[in-house]
Amino acid sequence: MKRSLITGPIFEYHNRPGHIECYDRLRAITEQLPEGIPVRPPVAATEVDLKRVHLPGYLSWLHRQCALHTAYDTVDEYGCIGGYFTGNTYVPGFLDANTYLNPRSYEVATFAAGSAIAATERVLDGESCFALVRPPGHHAASDWAMGFCIINNTAIAAAKALTSVDRVAIVDWDVHHGNGTQDIFYGSDRVLYCSVHAEDFFPGTGAATDTGTGAGAGCTVNAPLPQKSTIGDYVHVFSDVFLPLLERVHPDLVIVSAGQDALADDPVGGMGLLPVDYGTLAGLLLDALDLPPAFVLEGGYGPSHPAAINAILGAVSGKRSPEPVPEPSAGARERVRILRKLHGLR
Repeated sequence: MKRSLITGPIFEYHNRPGHIECYDRLRAITEQLPEGIPVRPPVAATEVDLKRVHLPGYLSWLHRQCALHTAYDTVDEYGCIGGYFTGNTYVPGFLDANTYLNPRSYEVATFAAGSAIAATERVLDGESCFALVRPPGHHAASDWAMGFCIINNTAIAAAKALTSVDRVAIVDWDVHHGNGTQDIFYGSDRVLYCSVHAEDFFPGTGAATDTGTGAGAGCTVNAPLPQKSTIGDYVHVFSDVFLPLLERVHPDLVIVSAGQDALADDPVGGMGLLPVDYGTLAGLLLDALDLPPAFVLEGGYGPSHPAAINAILGAVSGKRSPEPVPEPSAGARERVRILRKLHGLR
């Protein structure tokens, strides 16, 4: 199978040194990539692409924030653009407690979204592609930014794909629930959103009982797992919930919101995965689908993150771990039992 990457130096320009979601995390990945994989240049999303998902007023406001924000410590005449209040204290340069902006953030985010679109287009042409982009996107909804995310890359790619295909599935294995992606497609029957994430964790959403509304009833699938869950728990969710639902829906395209922050050494994750485990998850999807998934980078902040990316790329090239998968925990079994009942899997 042909494979490629999309990344480039543009992603350095949304940056805040010392912040956990800074360019260093992407640099660490690109410095350790295996040789021989073609690297395609990033491309920017158009305004039309962005407005399929985000409200025009939100995009204008976001662009204005960056245009006015000429330095980390400057604000406009109202004292509130380019920062946020916590109590009576004004914090410049941030939209909320953890989502920062600088003058080029909007521009860089459009390249992240456009590169996610480009990755899906390559997949639809039969080439596996991983968009190594930032800032991440799955917490951004149509009219808000949060959790390091300002534009929803995966949702924009899915919306663009729906102009040429009938159904898209998004598999989100980031340790945090993708509340923005869920919110965007919650009422749609054209997008199957499957998220496995840490239970009772930021952003506090993603209950198993949140399954969609209206036409989208049953198209949102949330699998919250206990802290310290291992690959045995994740494989149980994939094998007994996600893969049967993907077979039932038979989407024309699968996009992975690929956040590797469930690694055991991730400073914000709290889960128990190893780098090789991401190759296992990718392999499950690759072996079950007619087309390879498109991968779009989300979170992942620990020292073993580059190794996890390489394990995913290895799975695309056909490598599978010979190590047996451990049995799932009792907690994971119970959650899967509930999910199978909620989603009509017998």
